[in-house]
Amino acid sequence: MFSPGGPSLRELARQALSSVEGGYDLLAPKFDRTPFRTPDGVLDGTAGALRPFGPFGRGLDVCCGTGAGMRVLRSLCLGPVTGVDFSAGMLAQARRAHPGAGWVRADVRALPFAGAFDLAVSFGALGHFLPAERPALFAGVYRALRAGGVFAFPVGAPLRVSSGAYWALLGFDLAMRVRNAVWRPPFVMYYRTCPLPAVSGDLTAAGFSVTTVPVAGLGSREDGRPRCQLVLARKP
Repeated sequence: MFSPGGPSLRELARQALSSVEGGYDLLAPKFDRTPFRTPDGVLDGTAGALRPFGPFGRGLDVCCGTGAGMRVLRSLCLGPVTGVDFSAGMLAQARRAHPGAGWVRADVRALPFAGAFDLAVSFGALGHFLPAERPALFAGVYRALRAGGVFAFPVGAPLRVSSGAYWALLGFDLAMRVRNAVWRPPFVMYYRTCPLPAVSGDLTAAGFSVTTVPVAGLGSREDGRPRCQLVLARKP
């Protein structure tokens, strides 16, 4: 599916019936040939929106997967860059693709860093955390940053109810809830559990100062609102 080298429908089904960690271990060798990898346009737009606030020293990609976020960190950071993820399979792919970076296997709800980084980024990962888990995630990122450090991640504009994408994502989330109600282990991946106001509130509660800037490279909607905003959470 998706591309000539992408996973088959059978492989995607095996992934969907696994745990989050096990599913990504299975998908890792073909992950970069699926739509689930963050597009280069989003990565480049994020780097462009962050550039006026840099340069930065050491960089961290939270839930790094196969390492796509290194495209952003290496363009903005003067010091070493590190990726952290709990999937051994995804990290193995990342090591091969980006041999000059550091890689750490860890549960990001308990990050093993303290005051080590100037910039942290994350792409497409918040849906893997239930709302009750976000405080632990954000507290760990807060600890990992030096004073004045920034945690940044893109958030798409809310979809219109009249759009096909709105109903597609709603249907996906409902299907995942049914799957997790009847099958174990759970596979946590929801698109509609991390609206910007709720995420901003959790970041503020963790101690961050939160602002947003448009990701200009991704354009605007018909109503003039940006298609994507970059959340900037700064540690005082």
